[in-house]
Amino acid sequence: MVIAIVSILGGLVLLALGAEGLVRGSSSIALRMGVTPLVIGLTIVAFGTGSPEMIVSLQAALSGNSDLSLGNIVGSNICNVALILGVAALARPLHVRSTLLQREVPVMIVVTLLLCVLLYDGVLGRIDGAVLASGAVVYTGLIYLAARRDRNAEVAAEFAQELPKPQSSSGRSALLVVAGFVGLLLGANILVSGAIVIAQALGMSQVVIGLTVIAIGTSLPELATSVVAALRNDADVAFGNVLGSNILNILLILGVVAMIQPISGAGLRPLDLGMLIGSAVVIYPLMWRGRILNRWEGALLVGGYAIYIVSTLL
Repeated sequence: MVIAIVSILGGLVLLALGAEGLVRGSSSIALRMGVTPLVIGLTIVAFGTGSPEMIVSLQAALSGNSDLSLGNIVGSNICNVALILGVAALARPLHVRSTLLQREVPVMIVVTLLLCVLLYDGVLGRIDGAVLASGAVVYTGLIYLAARRDRNAEVAAEFAQELPKPQSSSGRSALLVVAGFVGLLLGANILVSGAIVIAQALGMSQVVIGLTVIAIGTSLPELATSVVAALRNDADVAFGNVLGSNILNILLILGVVAMIQPISGAGLRPLDLGMLIGSAVVIYPLMWRGRILNRWEGALLVGGYAIYIVSTLL
């Protein structure tokens, strides 16, 4: 048990370092190619901070533990909204300026509902995966075009401030990307192995481990990015990071994983799917009033997440 706990902690550290290296290296390469900070923030950084979920889910599915994979994504999406945005709002009220991000909220809701519809038969099959993966391609293309047309200088400055500084050379940037992927692969392998051992020892299902421990752990990069952005009064970055990650978690990660290995949804409770939908939908009314997420609303999100986690573990 002790070794398994150490494996989980070590895996989380490697995942965090791997995601950081991937984001820094790929962002630097994109900046050298002339890609705008807003485009990078909404695509490359969103993918980079969501890369732990991607690698962990793939590793779990390939090792025959697809329940862990699905639990990780569902739990991460709930965590991203309820815990991460909640904590970010507690650190500093979030005032979103970008109209582009306003349009992202309905997209996240639609994508979440689509996943629930595809899981209605209890299985996320290869055809379902292809539908989701195709949606990821379309979404990335549309967000790229929309971000290029966004002329809000204040929002662009926010994203530029949050991006890591470009590396001194292209070779160094490429090395960071490679090192990041290696860290992600090693971390995912160690993390999944430790999680399976703990689940078996405690008599818990892999879905529960994925919804709680693994979901929170793999969401740490988003938590760090969003809280730092909130403290700097860069609310658009905090929201963009969470919305982009949630959409890509479902479309890209579950899409790719399901095409490789069909995923059973039998381990998910109605409460889990209800919380997934609720966490996506609740952002819309909270954002409607002046596009501000206040501290009391952040406290409401964090409190709701705490109750959900306790109910899941019990």
